[in-house]
Amino acid sequence: MLIPFSRLYLSDANVRKTRSEEDDIQLSADIEARGLLQNLLVTKSKKRGKFAVIAGGRRLRAIEMIVTRGAWAPDAEIECKLLEGSEEEAGEASLAENFQRVEMSPAEECRAFQHFIKEGSDVAAVAKRFGLTQRFVEGRLRLANLAEPIFEALAKGDVTLEIAKAYAATDQHEVQLRVFEQMRYAYNPSADAIRRMVASGSMRGNDPIALLIGEDAYVAAGGKIERDLFSEAADDRWIDIEIAHRLAAEKMEAEAQRITAETGLAWISPVASTNSWQARSEMGVNAVRLPPAPLSEEARARIDAIDARMEEISEIIDEGHEGGEADFGQLEAEYEHLDAERSDLNNPVRELPEEWRGEAGRFLVLTTRGEMVLEADYYSEKRLSFETDENGKVTATAEEPVSGSTKRGSAAPSRPEAVAPGTEKPISARLFDELAVQRRNILSASLLTDAGLALDFAIFALADSRSYESRGTSIKGGRPSDPATGELSQSTAEGILAEAENALDTAWQEHSCAAQRFIAFRELADEAKAAWLAYAVAISLEAKKGYGSEYHPIHAVIGSMLDIDVAAMWRPTAENFFDRVSKTSCLAALTEVGGSDLAARYAASKKADLAKTCETIFAGKAIIEQDVKEAALAWLPEGMKFTIGANPADPVIPDTDESDPVADVCDGDDGEAESEAGELIDDHQPEVACEEAAVAA
Repeated sequence: MLIPFSRLYLSDANVRKTRSEEDDIQLSADIEARGLLQNLLVTKSKKRGKFAVIAGGRRLRAIEMIVTRGAWAPDAEIECKLLEGSEEEAGEASLAENFQRVEMSPAEECRAFQHFIKEGSDVAAVAKRFGLTQRFVEGRLRLANLAEPIFEALAKGDVTLEIAKAYAATDQHEVQLRVFEQMRYAYNPSADAIRRMVASGSMRGNDPIALLIGEDAYVAAGGKIERDLFSEAADDRWIDIEIAHRLAAEKMEAEAQRITAETGLAWISPVASTNSWQARSEMGVNAVRLPPAPLSEEARARIDAIDARMEEISEIIDEGHEGGEADFGQLEAEYEHLDAERSDLNNPVRELPEEWRGEAGRFLVLTTRGEMVLEADYYSEKRLSFETDENGKVTATAEEPVSGSTKRGSAAPSRPEAVAPGTEKPISARLFDELAVQRRNILSASLLTDAGLALDFAIFALADSRSYESRGTSIKGGRPSDPATGELSQSTAEGILAEAENALDTAWQEHSCAAQRFIAFRELADEAKAAWLAYAVAISLEAKKGYGSEYHPIHAVIGSMLDIDVAAMWRPTAENFFDRVSKTSCLAALTEVGGSDLAARYAASKKADLAKTCETIFAGKAIIEQDVKEAALAWLPEGMKFTIGANPADPVIPDTDESDPVADVCDGDDGEAESEAGELIDDHQPEVACEEAAVAA
C-alpha cells in the first residue's frame, strides 16, 4: 500500500537502535537515484491516521533527508507493507528483517561496479548512483582487476579485503601472482608484508639505477612504468627490473672498460650500487693500503701562503669589530675556502706505483644521484703491503692468495658420521638426532670447566661471522641492518673502525674450514684475541630500537661509562644536520651557544646560507668570541648525546665504584627489587624493571 511520508514515524518496536550518519547519506542518494527498492514494514498506530515503521528505519531516515533537501515532497507516497498483530509480533518481524540480511561481499561489489562501467557509466556516475565516494568505487574497480586466482580467493573468503588491497598495489598480474604463490602457504601473512614484496618486484623512479639510465632509454627498451598521476616522478615504480639492470650493466661496463684502458689497472669492476662491500666479499679481494704521500715543495709554499692570508683575515676582522667597517660575510667565506684548501693540501693522496698497477683494481659504483664514480681504494687478489723507507722510497711485498681460502670447491660425498654396529649403513636419522643432542650436552657440561676455552670459542664465533659455514654454535656476530643506507656523512668514528679492522690479525682466516680456523685462532696472542672481541662487539651495535625513533637505553649507559667525547669525533655540518632542520632550529642552536645577539646577526639569512654559516661556527672556523667558539665546538644536538637521567625512564650511572647499586637493587626477594626511594620494581616486567633499577643506580 502507498502511504504519504508525512504519516510515517519510527516505531519503538524497531530493533535497530544504532545509526550511522554517513551510511544514511549514502542510502539517501541511492533511494533518490532509483527509488525505494524494498517496502517499509508498518503497523497501524494508536495515533489517528499514522503508521509506525517497525522495519526500514534506515530507509525512513534516508527518505527524510531527501524530503529535507527538497528533492521529494513531504506528502510523497511511500510503498509500505502493512502487518497485523500484537506489538510482540511486530518486534519479532523487525528482528527477522534485520537479522536475516546478508551484506554483499567485496568481490560482489567489485563485479557490480565493473558491470556498470562496462555499460557506459563512468566512476563519478556510479559513485553518485550508489551514494558512494569516487575513491571507494575506484578501489573496488582496482580489486576487480586482480589476477584471477587472487580474485577467486577474495570471493571465497580465503583472503581478506586488506590482503586483496595489498596485492592490488600493482596492476601487474605477473607480480601479483609471484607474490601470491610465495605467500599462499605463509602463516598469518600481513598486508604490509605483501605490499613490501610487491614493491620489491620494482624500483622507484629515483633509484640510482633509474637515474643512471634515464626514463627514455628504459621505455625505449620495452620497460613499463607504474605511476600515480598525483605523485612525484620519484614515486614511480619501474616494473621491468631486468631491463633496468641490463641497461645499467651495459652502461657501467662500457665506462669500466674505458677507465681500465686509461689507467692501466688490472681491472675496473662495475657495481650497480652505492657501495662495493658485497662485491668485494664475493670476489675475495684485499684492500691495498698505501702510505701517506709526502708534501711537495709547491704544496708547502701554498700552505705557507694560506696561513699568512688566514692570519691577515683574522686581523682585518678584529679591526672591523672595533671600527665597524668590514664585510664579515665575505671574509668568513674566504677564510672557510682557504681552510678547506689547506686541509686538502695537508692530506695528499698517494698514487699506486706504476709497476703495481697490473696487480690491483678499483670499483666503479653509483652515487645516490645516479652518477658513476670510482671508489678511492685499490683492491687486489694478492695481499699487497707498501712501506716507505727513510729516503721516501716505496717498497711493496705481495702475498699470493691461499688456494681455496675464498672460494668453495666441490667435495666428494663423505662417509656418514655414525653407522650401525657391524655394518656400513648409517643409523636412522631420528637416532642420530637423539645422539647428537646428548653428545652436545656432554660437550656443554665439560666446557663449563674451561672458561678460557669457552671465551676463545665465543670470540671466534663472533669474529668468524664473514663465513657462511656453520661454526657449531648459535653465537653469531656481524653487522646489524642499519635504518639509513646509501651515501652517509662520515665522521672520525668510521676511520677509527677502519683502522681497527686493518690492524686485526687475520692470518687464521686463511684456512678453509671452521675447525682449522678455530685452531689457528687459539694460537693468537691474548692481545690479538682481545682486539677481535672488541671489534666484533663494536660492529654489532644496533643504531636504534626497531622501526621507531628511539635509542637503546643501554647505549647511553655504555657511552657514559666510556665518557665519550662525541664533539671530538663528530661535528654538525650543513649536509649532516643544519640543512635537515628548520631555520628556527638553526637560530635556536646559535642562541644556545652565543645568546640572542649571535642569532640576531644571521636571522635575516636565507636558510641555505644560514646552514653553511652554522657549519662554520660549530666547526670552530668562524672568527667569533673565544668563549662562543668554545661553546660551539662543544655543542651537540640532543640526538647525538649519550646523556642519561634526562627523563624517568633513563638509567643513571653511579659516580663511584665502591659498590654495584644496579646489582644491589636487582637482588630483591620474591621477584621484586627495592629502589633507593623504597619503591618496589616488579621483575615480571623485565624492561621496566631493568630501566627503573638503572634509575635507582
